[in-house]
Parts: sequence; structure tokens; C-alpha cells
Amino acid sequence: MPEAQPLPTTPPVKKDRRVLRAVLRWTAAVVVFAAVGTTAAIGVLGMERTDVPGLATESDGRWEYPTLTKPALPSGSPGPFAETNKAGAHHADLRDLVLPAPKGAKADAALRGEDGWLPTKDFLKEFSPEDDAADELGQVLTDYGVRHIAARGWTMPDGTRTRIYLLQFNTAAVADEMFSLELTGYNSPRYELRGTDGTISRDGDFSARSELLDIERAAYVESMPYGEEQVRQAYLSAADTLAVVVQSGKGATEAIPFQQTVVLQSQLLD
Repeated sequence: MPEAQPLPTTPPVKKDRRVLRAVLRWTAAVVVFAAVGTTAAIGVLGMERTDVPGLATESDGRWEYPTLTKPALPSGSPGPFAETNKAGAHHADLRDLVLPAPKGAKADAALRGEDGWLPTKDFLKEFSPEDDAADELGQVLTDYGVRHIAARGWTMPDGTRTRIYLLQFNTAAVADEMFSLELTGYNSPRYELRGTDGTISRDGDFSARSELLDIERAAYVESMPYGEEQVRQAYLSAADTLAVVVQSGKGATEAIPFQQTVVLQSQLLD
């Protein structure tokens, strides 16, 4: 009896790179915080923990953010990462791209600025005056031509304070250079934040699955021994915009709310 011959294999189908990117982005968002709903809206906490494989039923400390919707682009304007958008411009209003506060938060009125725009000098208050970090960074921002700064801040009932700043530049190339050469280092950020007393090092708590293909991220955490507060900070490079996310609180700050805040802000900028 003749041997059965193996069935012919189907040649692999080449997938469009854009499709692969979309699949990867969807996978990352579902695995980390189940945060993405559709391309137009980001459903943050619509799923119960029992609906998420591999997670226990008890609370993991996530905050309850509202459902996030990306602002509509002006008619005919491409997204920041579209091939036709050579400058990498965010055409949506930057003020609409700042992550809103979660449930139970008390807003920081000082970060509202005038008409939603924060003066550069107010952003620089985040940085330590003792080693001239604020003055040096102020000159760098002038040299790189920062256009706008939009910000939002809040305090949670447990005392954890969050500040988010979006800095917009003329092109993605300028923002990327600012991110890689002026703001971030491998082991620590280049400018010390106000209130940091301990050693600042890379935050290794982030899952690689939380990364978005088009957005660079550098996250840091203050290690013991620190003073009255522990500070966590992250820098995001997203086309023509840089995001600075800072969380601090008395004693230790929790990793999960920080990761959640950084990932959701990344998704709004993507």
C-alpha cells in the first residue's frame, strides 16, 4: 500500500505592515488594563476583573478613569503618525489630548493655566531649583522652540498627586531630539524633579506589552531611601509632542496607578 503523502502546505500570506501594527497595538492595549474599546473611544474600566484572563478578582489598585474619546481631527487632517503627515503634527487641540482626572480626584487649579495653556515658567516649577535644573531646562525649551504646554493635575483621596504636561514642538524630529538628548538618560532623567531625595532609576515594573509602536517611553522611580515622598516620572515622545507624567505621595507610591496613567496618556497621543 503506498505511503500517504503529506498535504501541501499553504504558503504564508504576507500581511500589510499597517495591519500587523494595528493587531499589536490592540493586543497590547487589551492585555494591559483592558483599556482600548474602539478606534474612536478608549474604554478604560468597562471590563470586570473576572472577565480578564489571569487576573484575580480583588482590586489591584487601578483608578476609575472615564471612558476616553480621542478628539476629532479637523476635516482633511491626517493623524500624527500618518505617512502623509511628514511633520508628525498633532492636528487635534493639544488641550483635548491631556488625560482627564479619574473618579474621586480633586483637580489642581494651578495647572489649568490661561485658556488651558500653561506658561513655561509654571512647568519649570516641577524641577529642582537647587542644581539649576529649572533654569537649564528653561533655556533648552527656548532653544528647541516649545510652542504650547497643556497640563492637568489632581490629588486622589489617599494623597497621591498626579501632574501631566504635554509639550508641543514644531516637528516630530525636534520633539524626538528633545526626548532622547535633553530629557532622558538610560538610568535616570537628565533633570532632577523637585522633591526627589533618593536615587532615580529606570522603572522596571512596566510590561513590554504595554508599549505602543509609535511612542517612545522612559519611566523612572525614586528608590529608597527617599524623603517624605516617593516620586515616579515618565517621559513620552509622540510625534511632535512630549508628555511628562509625574506622580508623588507620602510614603511609597503605588506602581499600578502610575502605569495605568502613563499607558492611557500614551493611547490618547497615539
